[in-house]
Parts: sequence; C-alpha cells; structure tokens
Amino acid sequence: MNIGRIFWPAAVAAVVAMPLGASAADYTLKLGSVLAPTDPLQVAAEGMKKAVEERSGGRLEIELYPSSQLGDTQDMMDQAAAGANVGTFVEASRVSVFVPQFDVLVAPYAFDSVEEIARFVETDTFANWNDQLREKSGLTLLSFNWYQGARHLLTKKPVSTPADLDGVRVRTIGQPLWVETIGAMGAVPTPLAWAEVYPSIQTGAIDGAEAQPSAIWGSKLHEVVSDITLTGHIHLMSGLLVSDAWLQSLPEDLRAILTEEAKTWGASALKDNVESADKIFADIREAGVNVTEIDTTPFKEAVKPVYEKLNLTEMVDEVRAALGE
Repeated sequence: MNIGRIFWPAAVAAVVAMPLGASAADYTLKLGSVLAPTDPLQVAAEGMKKAVEERSGGRLEIELYPSSQLGDTQDMMDQAAAGANVGTFVEASRVSVFVPQFDVLVAPYAFDSVEEIARFVETDTFANWNDQLREKSGLTLLSFNWYQGARHLLTKKPVSTPADLDGVRVRTIGQPLWVETIGAMGAVPTPLAWAEVYPSIQTGAIDGAEAQPSAIWGSKLHEVVSDITLTGHIHLMSGLLVSDAWLQSLPEDLRAILTEEAKTWGASALKDNVESADKIFADIREAGVNVTEIDTTPFKEAVKPVYEKLNLTEMVDEVRAALGE
C-alpha cells in the first residue's frame, strides 16, 4: 500500500507498544499533534477527550500528545495507516496523495471565507472523497471542521507584493500544493517540520514562514520575525484522521460517540480560532511586531498558474456545484 512515503516500523511498534498505565479503558486513541497545548485545537481536543470518556463510561479513552510528542504529522499518519490506534489533525493536502480532489481545500484563495469551506465539508461530495480515502489508504476522517485560521506571511522585513519575497526562504508544508503556492507567491519554498521553524528562523537557516494566528502565537514565532503580512492566502481547515481498521474495531456505539464528539469539538475549535484572531494580532503588535494589512490582489494574480499546473480548476467547479453555485 502506498501511503505517501515509507514509514519507520520501529516508530510504529513503539507507539503500539506504548503502555496504557493504570487505565481500565477497553479502547484507547492516542491523539497527537504538532500544536502547542494552548492552541484552540488542542484545547478543543481536551474537551473532546472528557466528553468521549464520560459518554462511553470510560470504555473509550483518549490520550493527548501535543507538541510533536508522537512525531511530525506525517509520522502520525504513517502510524495510523499501519493500523495503530493513533489519530492526528491533518490539512487537506496531506491526504490528496490518495484523493487528489482534497487539494482544492487548501488551494490559494479558493474560498472566500471559513463559512464557505465549513458548508462544503458537510456536503455529499466531501463525504464521497472521504469514502475514497478510506478505500485507498485505510485512513478515515472523523470530521473535517477543525478550523485553524487564515494563513499569513511571517518575515524579517516588510512585504507588500510578491516581488518583496524574491530570494526569501519561507518554510512551508512539504506537499506539492504548498510548495507551488509559496513559490508562486514569490518566495523560495522551504519544506520543514513545524517543530524546526522557530530555531530555523532564529538562526537564519530560513527567512520566514506562513501560518495562522493561533500557531504564530502558540509557537512564539512573533519572537523571531519583525513583520506579519495579512495575505490570508489559505483558510486552513483540518480534519481528525484515524485508522479506519482501528475505528471499525470499536463497538458501534463507541464509533458513533467518537464521530459525534469530533464534529462537536471541531466546531468549538473553529469558533475559538475565528474569535481569537484579532486579540492575537493585537498582542503581537504590542510585542513590537508589525502586522500589516495589504491589497492581496497581486498575490491572487501570482498564484493563478498553480491552478493550471496542479489541475485544480475542475476541482473548484466540483466544489461550486456542491455548494449550489
């Protein structure tokens, strides 16, 4: 089975063999992420853990591992694909290797608002994509409403047009869509694990990054950059991904509880991230970093070739049809 890259069997074995301590739970989900414990998604995960354990009478336990404790996102995906009881948050390009249509969810400027993308992920079209993902990879999305925020540019100098990014090494997710997008925006795309971003900017190994407000604040990236440019090039909606084999091993009532709570707490994370963005940027400004609104038209024009290069236009049409537009 092609799972996007070769996984390390020893890492998978280590997670599967990880002791459950004194837990008396019949089933355990190890939910890992690269996010800080204070990130709204991680806070919502705490709420989900409590709700699932309460509703299941302790039969299903969720163990939380923030801050890359189980590895980078791809590491956790590999573990889940191997059948381990591991889950993580993924943005759409992570699963587009199996179902290419997912790429449209993180295509630059494809959605005008978080409300629009939130409507789409509840359509039959999206559900069909998830069915294909399950069949092709053995992975499944419990819900896809864990909104993280709009992505913006973080640099050590002011940026207002794509020309200002010439030669600037910007960290990005190591998936083709992200690499092509950041390159089209004018920068030198530099794939890097999230945990390496802060020290890499600090030491000058890279010149900047792009991220959403909660991740900027949670990882303290405002400490190592001077400017944040509000490009809003991607509305980062994420999903909670688990092994379908593991999910199907649960009794029907526990599967229902887990899926229902994933949607409920994803909606909670969405609300918190939308409502907290302005305050985060106010705090960042107070810390001495320039947070600048710009005319995004030049960036929207610059990324248009990405749609043709990655065959995204038909996917956008599919989304618009699903939304009744």
